[in-house]
Amino acid sequence: MTRTKPRRWRAKPRAAGAGDTTSEDAALDLTGGAALKDAAETCDTDLENLYPDAGTGDLAGMAGPALPTLSGTTSANSSTSYSSEDYDPMANIAGELTLKDHLTAQMLVSVSDPAQRMIAATLIDLVDEAGYLTESTEEVADRLGTDIEEVEGVLAGLCGFEPAGVFARTLADCLTYQLAERGEFDEQMQKFMENLDLVATHDLSGLARACGTDKNGVADLIARIRRLNPKPGHAYGGGIVQPLIPDVYVRALPDGSWAVELNADTLPKVLVDQSYYTTVARNARSAPEKTYLSDCLADANWLVKSLDQRARTILKVSRQIVRQQDAFLVLGVEFLRPLNLKTVADAIEMHESTVSRVTANKYIATPRGIFQMKYFFSSAISSTDGGDALSAEAVRHKLKALIEEENPQKILSDDRLVNLLREAGVDIARRTVAKYREAMNIPSSVQRRRSKRACA
Repeated sequence: MTRTKPRRWRAKPRAAGAGDTTSEDAALDLTGGAALKDAAETCDTDLENLYPDAGTGDLAGMAGPALPTLSGTTSANSSTSYSSEDYDPMANIAGELTLKDHLTAQMLVSVSDPAQRMIAATLIDLVDEAGYLTESTEEVADRLGTDIEEVEGVLAGLCGFEPAGVFARTLADCLTYQLAERGEFDEQMQKFMENLDLVATHDLSGLARACGTDKNGVADLIARIRRLNPKPGHAYGGGIVQPLIPDVYVRALPDGSWAVELNADTLPKVLVDQSYYTTVARNARSAPEKTYLSDCLADANWLVKSLDQRARTILKVSRQIVRQQDAFLVLGVEFLRPLNLKTVADAIEMHESTVSRVTANKYIATPRGIFQMKYFFSSAISSTDGGDALSAEAVRHKLKALIEEENPQKILSDDRLVNLLREAGVDIARRTVAKYREAMNIPSSVQRRRSKRACA
């Protein structure tokens, strides 16, 4: 099939014998491009057809320098000015396609009814970066004032969008959508999905009974599941990741001490223009005008002093944290000391609430990484030998290390972990061990045993 080129606007040739010369013709004559223009007009075609192997940039160079346009910028077969001071080359770089953009593009093609488009757009906004729907259809229907059946109908259509598995509310739903798209969702796989929790606990025998197959059949089902993507939305770009900028820098000095400095880039900069105030105050005539200007100056000076006091307080608190956690900075997390707000507040002679506000959403850069200031405040756990109390964070680190180093043939129970920690000098209860283990998403001893047997 022959592809027709779009017709381009072309200036009419000048009448023979005309004495004046336009700026365009002059530019073409200077570069030898007049012959090219005449050839194109004689053949009633464009330069691209005369020189099919030449790129756009080559043709622009053949036609001469950039010509002035109506907007006052210059152009050579282009509407963009590369000589303008305001030109930003980064603005012409295509941005990364996000999941929301991809889903919206499909929605605009497949959904034509305005009401359904509104529902679809709302559902797309509720999809997280992994591709999962974060609200129920009941909540969406209540928010939009429509029937839940209408929302469910729109959602059913959206579930067929690419990538397969989006708009799922659970992992089982996500995998089911992908299996259905592949044509692999049979009765046996349906039973497998209904008992997906047994996969997490590595109960392969129970899974085989539920699916009506043997262990080899279960292994085949698991292999088919592993070919799927549990987070289909991650194939597309997400939002802009903001870099973590510390508020305080801590660096080691040659004498073994620590230098604590504020990051000036994070501090608000407010200055009072005294000369401007003097100029304005000189023209004030009435007493109310003079009073108003004085109040404005006092408020501005108060703001400057308050910001300076805030910076000094952040520095005081940071120095005290570094002083208290010197062992952590030198030796590591195992030596993180228990610390509370009152200890720091008493040391710098301030109220606990002030310390709490100062440390909220603040980050400190140390030789061991960037940490939130709240990280250094941890509850105390008693020592078995009557020595210094241990930080809860340090105990969690010890607990995780014990589990990572356990023998696969001798999985450590919570009771055994309690005994090992007490031998290491940590006086801890079994329920505390279980709480810390669950907070770190570490499975129980039964689940770890099944997992390591399945991997053996």
